[in-house]
Amino acid sequence: MSDTATPVTQDDVWRAFLETDRKMQETDRKIKEIADQIQKLSASTDQKIKQVTTQIGKLGGRLGEFVEGLVRPGCIAMFRERGLPVDEVFSRLSKVRDGEEMEIDLLVADTVVAIPIEVKSHLTVEDVRNHLKRLDKFKHFFPRFADCRIHGAVAGMVISAEADRFAMNQGLFVIVQSGDSVELANGPEFQPKSW
Repeated sequence: MSDTATPVTQDDVWRAFLETDRKMQETDRKIKEIADQIQKLSASTDQKIKQVTTQIGKLGGRLGEFVEGLVRPGCIAMFRERGLPVDEVFSRLSKVRDGEEMEIDLLVADTVVAIPIEVKSHLTVEDVRNHLKRLDKFKHFFPRFADCRIHGAVAGMVISAEADRFAMNQGLFVIVQSGDSVELANGPEFQPKSW
């Protein structure tokens, strides 16, 4: 046995280089295949997420319509009991003005007073804040009611205690579920804010 190593020839180096290059090309091909598969899965997952989001949105909209349907019938009587001479209920008013849009779920009104109502399946403090912003702009969007006294109201199937207190402290009527109908949670001494 000889202790001398076999000399490496240029052909050996070239073959090793070609083999390494072939393996790298194969690795690149496999990485591209995996990337394509991931992209297809991602696109499929994105599409499924969009579909589920759309379905949840439709369900939320239907639930909102259900709550509006629960609130709407008792509105005139509730507010008349508080001395407000309302005689009409409008559903889903929407108006675009100056590039901005405003939507009111329910509006109870006559020629003297108008009460925009925000209706939610689950009313939060943030919902109340958003409605207060709408009330500040209401007459601008709906000039037909510009000469009316504007009061605000919020309604919900579920209302967090914080949202309830916050709304009342801001001068809003709070409409709550009571059995098969709805009622005002505000006591008889409550004085609503006017906009």
